[in-house]
Amino acid sequence: MSKRPSISFAKHAPIEGNTAILLVNAEGKVAAEAESIIGAAVLSRIINVSDFKGKLASGISTIAPADTQLDRLVLIGAGDPDKLKADDWLKIGGAALSKIAGVKNISVVLALPDTEITAEKVAEFALGMLLRSYSFNKYKTKKNKDGEKDYHSARITIHVADPQAAKKAFAQVEAVAEGVILARDLVNEPANMLGPIEFAEHVEELKKLDVKVEILSEKDLKKLGMGSLLGVAQGSSRPARLAVMQWNGGKSKDQPIAFVGKGVTFDSGGLSIKTAGGMEEMKGDMGGAAAVTGLIHALATRKAKVNVVGVIGIVENMINGEAQRPGDIVTSMSGQTIEVLNTDAEGRLVLADALYYCNDRFNPKFVINLATLTGAIMIALGLHHAGLFSNDDALADQLLEAGKTTGEKLWRMPLGPEYDKLLDTKNADMKNIGGRYGGAIIAAQFLQRFVGNTPWAHLDIAATAIGAPTNEYSQSWASGFGVRLLDRLVRDNFES
Repeated sequence: MSKRPSISFAKHAPIEGNTAILLVNAEGKVAAEAESIIGAAVLSRIINVSDFKGKLASGISTIAPADTQLDRLVLIGAGDPDKLKADDWLKIGGAALSKIAGVKNISVVLALPDTEITAEKVAEFALGMLLRSYSFNKYKTKKNKDGEKDYHSARITIHVADPQAAKKAFAQVEAVAEGVILARDLVNEPANMLGPIEFAEHVEELKKLDVKVEILSEKDLKKLGMGSLLGVAQGSSRPARLAVMQWNGGKSKDQPIAFVGKGVTFDSGGLSIKTAGGMEEMKGDMGGAAAVTGLIHALATRKAKVNVVGVIGIVENMINGEAQRPGDIVTSMSGQTIEVLNTDAEGRLVLADALYYCNDRFNPKFVINLATLTGAIMIALGLHHAGLFSNDDALADQLLEAGKTTGEKLWRMPLGPEYDKLLDTKNADMKNIGGRYGGAIIAAQFLQRFVGNTPWAHLDIAATAIGAPTNEYSQSWASGFGVRLLDRLVRDNFES
């Protein structure tokens, strides 16, 4: 897992070290705790001369006054504290970290005038710093060149009113950070280094956290009748795997909740081959499986009091003489037959068997699947929302609320029989595509046929998991989208 800066908490006190970070509100004011470090008059002059407005997540860095024990002073805008929402504290933390590249010792005075900064907000600020520090450079033989920023050796002390409460809250979000970072690492890995077998090996590492892990081989999948999933994998020399993760943190009698992820480690499109432009990004077509893996890691690390199942179907969609052909008909584990008219609509074929297996074996309270499934969702929603499809209004509302809280935003999309009938074909029970219009909806309708009456939600994260717009706490091509969202869903609604 990627290196991270160390973060600790202390009471407000005089500061000695390389750099001090102070918060400024939208009125250009700082807290008394900050004034005691530098002096009110000096701070006021710095703010006025630099015309610093305290806008949310803005920042300036300057040489500290000569009569202090500091080398550098950083001011970070907190905006109007009464209006902060969603992921704003993450943004403030990420903006703060962006100003201290290469600095070893940093002290943060986390205080604002006439504002209580709760332990949870402190933890969110620290989480923003951790997530901003992420970089994927393991294959670079010469690091820190060309202006690349290094935050990993930084020792950060955050000064707060109640350091013990902050430390306790941070322990929970630090576990979430580890899950996000794991998901980012998996998605960023090149496909030659991370195929189905290698992905499964990463999943097995969760055993160290007391997660029960089972890896089903190709032989196992054939015995279960997973013709839909195996059809996608048959053109690759790298065999398919199905990984099952169980975290049992709740009561033994409690019904589990379930998460299912699409894990296509590389998607060439098969014989319905993709165009060359951007095909290298198809190493990230396992973003859903990465998010499920990261989520289980987070829940197990923070000892969440809930029973959770994670199931991910891991395949590579390639082309050889054994590859699936357009027009082939496969039989899914559910017994339903599928006419494969487009081999590039493969994620739904993987999820069909993974969803049915999960539902049939574990009888979960609900099941949520995540997948970088369709380009159509990007056309519909752009790059700032993931698509949400659900057969259950209560579950959908809980997911939407979790999205508002974390800033991993969702937008609910429709389902209905008028879309479902577009999957009808005269040759099998269904086909895997449904025409030019409503592609993301049709894909969701396809998946719904494999969950029965179980409350279910499908998150199409094609726009948000890979290549999403960067922000103050995510500078990576792989965002780790879904880990924070689903951890919040579990934390707020399902822990005993």
